[in-house]
Amino acid sequence: MSSSPLPNRHLEKLDEDHLYHIGYAKNEELYTVFSGVKFVVIGGSKNRMASFAELIAKELGHASIASKDLSITRTDRFDLFKVGPVLSISHGMGMPSMSILLHEIIKVLYYVKATNAVIIRIGTSGGLGVAPGTVVVSNKAFNAFAKEEHEVIILGKRVTRPAVLDEQLAKAIVSCQDDKSYVTTLGGTMSTDDFYEGQCRLDGAICEHSEKDKLDYLHTLRDKGVTNIEMESAALAAICHKANIKCAIVCVTLLNRLEGDQILVPQEEYKAFQTRPQELVAKFIKAKLGNGFS
Repeated sequence: MSSSPLPNRHLEKLDEDHLYHIGYAKNEELYTVFSGVKFVVIGGSKNRMASFAELIAKELGHASIASKDLSITRTDRFDLFKVGPVLSISHGMGMPSMSILLHEIIKVLYYVKATNAVIIRIGTSGGLGVAPGTVVVSNKAFNAFAKEEHEVIILGKRVTRPAVLDEQLAKAIVSCQDDKSYVTTLGGTMSTDDFYEGQCRLDGAICEHSEKDKLDYLHTLRDKGVTNIEMESAALAAICHKANIKCAIVCVTLLNRLEGDQILVPQEEYKAFQTRPQELVAKFIKAKLGNGFS
């Protein structure tokens, strides 16, 4: 992201801009708090992003490593943590919640004149034909129709925007992986609006398709290049591309959806799995800052 204007001509007319969901406003304090940001790391869970804040604080040798000391949270909507040039922020579950955060945090980056900042989502997902615990760094973002686009309803009309990820950024993240105890791979990520029917599960409160329908669909997705499924990727890729910001998605798989629907990972293994994207992204950030990131 450069200092070029955002694709909203109305922003220049706003003397004040209250960023309601994160609790900040367009003023001098905003610059004081957020200036110098180079990396915005987002994820669904508040606890996960507090954990990542503590991890990156340790990796960067920050004076404070307790999340309570790193918090710059103002509201009960999203939790925000700042560690030097790194923001760690929870975005809630699904594209609607995440898109609200993205609109406001992208405006923050614009108002404080952040340059070349990147946004990276870390999270969990269901895999397609890959073992549980695999880390997928997305090189493509698909919607529920397996198209690389995202649709929003504006003024009662369907507006479709391309969902574009920066492949060089994805490859750079993968290249930082030095833990050979599990697989880290590039792959296509599909996002849906729902965890159950939208991901063709059979175990929701409502289900009107057969197991054969499910497996046929999942194999079709696999053939189209989908490696994992979550609930945010297409919106993230489309919004960031429209705002001229590079973004990436790093998710661990909790199960192979070709083998079942329920997440049965033991709690200790689950904790270990969800730290894998955090550790990889921390290695990437540390390497970039060590190389004079600009």
